[in-house]
Amino acid sequence: MSRLIVVSNRVNPPGGKGEESVGGLAMALAAALREYSGIWFGWSGATVPAFTGQLSMRRVDGVTVATVDLEESDYDEYYNGYANKTLWPLFHYRVDLTAYDRTFDEGYQRVNRRFAETLRPLIEPDDLIWVHDYHLIPMARELRRLGVKNRIGFFLHIPWPAHQLMVTLPSHKALVAALFDYDLVGFQTPEYATAFTEYVLAEAGGEVVSPGCLKAFGRTVQIGAFPIGIDAADFAEMVDTDQARLTHDRMVAHTVFRKLIVGVDRLDYSKGLEERFVGFERFLADNPDLRRDVLMVQVATVSREAVDSYQDIRTRLDALSGRINGEHADLDWNPLRCVNSTYRRDQLAGLYRAAKVGLVTPLRDGMNLVAKEYVAAQDPADPGVLILSRFAGAAGQMASALIVNPNSPEEISEALKRALTMPLAERIERWRALFDNVQREDVSAWRDAFVTALAASDKAKAAHALTS
Repeated sequence: MSRLIVVSNRVNPPGGKGEESVGGLAMALAAALREYSGIWFGWSGATVPAFTGQLSMRRVDGVTVATVDLEESDYDEYYNGYANKTLWPLFHYRVDLTAYDRTFDEGYQRVNRRFAETLRPLIEPDDLIWVHDYHLIPMARELRRLGVKNRIGFFLHIPWPAHQLMVTLPSHKALVAALFDYDLVGFQTPEYATAFTEYVLAEAGGEVVSPGCLKAFGRTVQIGAFPIGIDAADFAEMVDTDQARLTHDRMVAHTVFRKLIVGVDRLDYSKGLEERFVGFERFLADNPDLRRDVLMVQVATVSREAVDSYQDIRTRLDALSGRINGEHADLDWNPLRCVNSTYRRDQLAGLYRAAKVGLVTPLRDGMNLVAKEYVAAQDPADPGVLILSRFAGAAGQMASALIVNPNSPEEISEALKRALTMPLAERIERWRALFDNVQREDVSAWRDAFVTALAASDKAKAAHALTS
């Protein structure tokens, strides 16, 4: 079997059971690397005054981890700049927050080149290389320039934007052209793959050679949808750990005579947190008879604090939660609690198990693994109800959730009422359908589908070349 080299912006080596904090990419890659020998390469998370390219290698739970430090200007221009001030907001349909700065682009290209040069000595002829996410779109181009002939795949964990949005990016064509140096490009959903195809046809003069194969920029690339999953069996077992039970029991005791509504997200404008709070506020106003019967807990883990838009959203959420509690609280009860701490996965498993409603309402999301974790944590005899945004990639797989438009406070309010009053038989029926999907399309299925397609990609491209 070929080795698998995984390349991602940050390297979070697999730790002990339950120790990982919120972060779908890290959890999914850790599960994948437990099955394949190889290397996980990326940024260490540390910065140094000047880039040295010095590799740090260690072995963690059977996985070889290779990391490199970035210099401070790399961090500012590549990570805080192009990745998180340009690509992230654009790909999440927030053109109003997208910053275009030539130095950001220069830093982005420079770091991808440095990553490629540092990784190159570790690559063996038969290795499969799997590059992850928007930080590293040019990675294959840089590796090809260094003579790497291996099969290289790319997986985008976030949405691919509509054609009309993509063209607002300066040098958008060069960015897309870089994806044609991969053998396989994977998206979370068929919708995102279609949006990519539409761009290639309209802007690059490309053509569809055959289903799943595009030609443009003088090259061909395989594309496909590979919806990511969770390690469902592991997460379901985690509910029975001591820490999960303790968290569950504490929340049950704290919400005695009340039903718990829970949301768990990074503090990010794409997650629809303000809209979620406004929807909950509408529920409290519209249902005075149910008002004192609920408690909403929102875990909003702080991230990217150096980016102004993230500081702004925290300020707005604090004001909004204060307004809601000021309007609706009683002497012994506040309806909404928003916490910015980071929690272990086993603690989150216990929190999900205690919640009668999982509220997952992003404005735009690649997939959203919190929705799947919530389902996996439920009590089969008395499951909670998942309320899910139609704009989460997971909505295509999880039709038995209550699907809402997160921009509509009325839809969120009505879904909350329906979830909180739903008969047990309907809750069980919906949960069984959701859990079946979470089990069937888990992280192993995602990993195997992508790696199998990547391993076969050279044969597919050769066949297309013969028939074109």
